[in-house]
Amino acid sequence: MLGRIRAALADRPRPPAVHRDYDRNRAVGDVAALFTERVADYRAVVHRVGEHELPARIEACLRARGARKVVAPADLPGWWRVGEVVWSLDAPAHPLPIDTLDRSDGVVTGCAVAIAETGTIVLDAGEGQGRRALTLLPDYHLCVVHIGQIMGSVPAALARLDPVRPLTFISGPSATSDIELDRVEGVHGPRNLEVLVVAPSSHA
Repeated sequence: MLGRIRAALADRPRPPAVHRDYDRNRAVGDVAALFTERVADYRAVVHRVGEHELPARIEACLRARGARKVVAPADLPGWWRVGEVVWSLDAPAHPLPIDTLDRSDGVVTGCAVAIAETGTIVLDAGEGQGRRALTLLPDYHLCVVHIGQIMGSVPAALARLDPVRPLTFISGPSATSDIELDRVEGVHGPRNLEVLVVAPSSHA
């Protein structure tokens, strides 16, 4: 089919080249502050924490949620897995059943990159993130974002991502207004998103 289309268009002039020399690194000021503001605009809960207090804050967040059964990727840093909860680890060789993911009280992950201008978190199934189903089925997602992972703009973030990896863009809790513009949360993923923005301890 594509061959027939090309043949039919062979005598037509070629379309002009598309120049992609747009601004990739716009100055947005304090990327962590802007990201925190934009994430909160999406009705997500966001905290600024220092590196040294990260385990205690993860534990506090899970306790506040009443989370007892938590899932996480198997390569989530061990020192993040704290608190009086049952941690179920998901690994490529031993994936957790869908039923386990669905019945869990939440999921804890890291991220690949974050975007300040849009308040977006991007997962690429890399270290500490797990497969896509891991963050779509639990109703609560606690995501750890290090300040060094926050880019100012979408083009700057895309430059750090591998386009062949399975990319998931998260801008707040899952929500849709497709039906008569009524907002419904939790249709395509977690209804509750909590984000820990982690800075070196001296800058938190």
